[in-house]
Amino acid sequence: SMATLRDDLVRHIDEAHAMELGMLRLLDSMISTTEDPEIVRELEHHKIETQEHVELMKGRLAAHAAQPSAVRQVGGLLGALAKVPLDLVRGDKTARNARDAYAAEHMEIAGYELLRRIAERAADAETVRACDQVIAQEKAFAEVIDANWDRFAELSLRESGVTA
Repeated sequence: SMATLRDDLVRHIDEAHAMELGMLRLLDSMISTTEDPEIVRELEHHKIETQEHVELMKGRLAAHAAQPSAVRQVGGLLGALAKVPLDLVRGDKTARNARDAYAAEHMEIAGYELLRRIAERAADAETVRACDQVIAQEKAFAEVIDANWDRFAELSLRESGVTA
């Protein structure tokens, strides 16, 4: 049967919720493998925002009388957990973490841009507002990463024992 606009909206909210849970695991991994105190502070700050995003999306699901999908949650968790063993053994952790976080932030921005437009079509002003808030925070964190590429390059070289 054809899904309704509301069904599709709920699916996208659920996907955003699962994406944020995966991001929490990714941030935990990055925090545990990053040695630069300033970068750790930025990661911890974004982890707090991400926890707020999880609750925001859970609230939007509840507003539509829906629950988070266990299947999507497990999928997000498995994806994030698959990265953890790699993080523990690979070198060049800070630069790779920066690259991974930058890519993840842009995936989140894309997901919320799509969700926002579906919420607009469904006349769900609260979800539109939630998306605007999250998009602004995701873009701000991506900008923090973007402003530190020279620092990440330096840390990467230092972690590899290269002097430049």
